[in-house]
Amino acid sequence: MGPFARKLIVAGLGLGTWGLGLQAQARLPPPSFHHLHLNSANPEAAIDFYVKAFPSTSKGTFAGQPALRSPNNVWVLFNKIAAPPATQPQTAFWHFGWHVTDVRATLDRYLKQNIPLVPLYTGTGEGTGTVFVSSDTYPGTGGVLGLTRAQVVEAKAKGVKPNGGAGFAYLRGPDDALVEYQGNMPAERFNHVHMYQEQPFCAALWYQRHLNVPAGAPRPGQPARTEENCKVDRGPDKTLPALDWDGMYRTPAVQTTIFGDVNLYFYMNQGSTPFGPTRGQLMDHFAVGVADLDAWIAKLKAESVTFLEQPYIIGGLRAVMIEGPSREAIEIIEVK
Repeated sequence: MGPFARKLIVAGLGLGTWGLGLQAQARLPPPSFHHLHLNSANPEAAIDFYVKAFPSTSKGTFAGQPALRSPNNVWVLFNKIAAPPATQPQTAFWHFGWHVTDVRATLDRYLKQNIPLVPLYTGTGEGTGTVFVSSDTYPGTGGVLGLTRAQVVEAKAKGVKPNGGAGFAYLRGPDDALVEYQGNMPAERFNHVHMYQEQPFCAALWYQRHLNVPAGAPRPGQPARTEENCKVDRGPDKTLPALDWDGMYRTPAVQTTIFGDVNLYFYMNQGSTPFGPTRGQLMDHFAVGVADLDAWIAKLKAESVTFLEQPYIIGGLRAVMIEGPSREAIEIIEVK
C-alpha cells in the first residue's frame, strides 16, 4: 500500500453516487495536481537536496512523513526503501521539472554548490559537443524542439547563432532522479512531469475522456485528434540537443495535458519495448486531488478504467489508485 498506513474503506462510499448520471460525471471539474510520489533510499537527504536546489520549496510533513512542498501547493512525497530505487527498464515516467526565475543564475549557483548537472549533447564537435542550457546551441525550427543532425550541419554552415537567454537544463537528483529546470519564469515552482506514451495523442484523449482534462488546440497545420486518427507512427528523425549523444525522438509530442498549473508532457516511446508498470520504480506515481471521490469512482468504473487499488486512507484523506494509458499509476485523492 505504500509508505503510509492505508486501510480499505468498507463504509462511506456514498452508494447513491454510483447512480450518478453520465452527463453529471462528465461535468466533474478537472482534478488539480496534488503530489509526485518517489521511492527513495534516504528521503531526509533527498528533501534537503531539493530545498537546496530550489529555495522556494520547504520541508514539511504529509501523513506523518517528511515531504517536500512547492509554493504552488504541490507536494513531492517519499517512500523509504532499503536500496536505491530502480530507474530501468523505462516506464512511462521520464523526469519531473521546475520553473526557475533565471536559468543562467540558477546554473551558476548549481556550479558553485557542486550540484550534479547533466549535459545536453548538441551534435557538434564530432558529436561530442555539449552545453548545459538548451539555448546555448542551435534553435529548433518548424515547431519541433531541436534539429536533426543534418539540420545541425546546415545551421553551422549558414552561421546560425544560438539564441542564448532562457532555456531548459537538467540536474541529477538523489536516487538518480533526472530533474529539469527551465527559465526565465515568473516564479520558481514545481511545473511538470514529462512522460513517454505508447501513443501520445491517444494518451491525451484518455486524460480528456477519463479525467476531464481540457483539450488543447492542435498545432498549426495539424488535425484535431480523435479515436479514429490518434494512432500515428513515430517520427523517423531524432533531434538535438538531447541527453543522449544521438538525440531523441520528439515527434509526435503532446504539451497540453494540464492539472491546475502542473503540466504532463508526452513524447512517444523511444524504444520498441512496451512500458512496464511504474509502481516500485523511482517515480512511483503522481496524484491528483478531487472534491468528490465517490463521483469519480462511479465515473471511472462506468468507463472501465483499471483500478490498481480500491478506496483506502492516506494522511486522513480517502484515495484510489488507477492505471493510465501506458501503465502509469495515478492516485486520486479526495481533498475537501
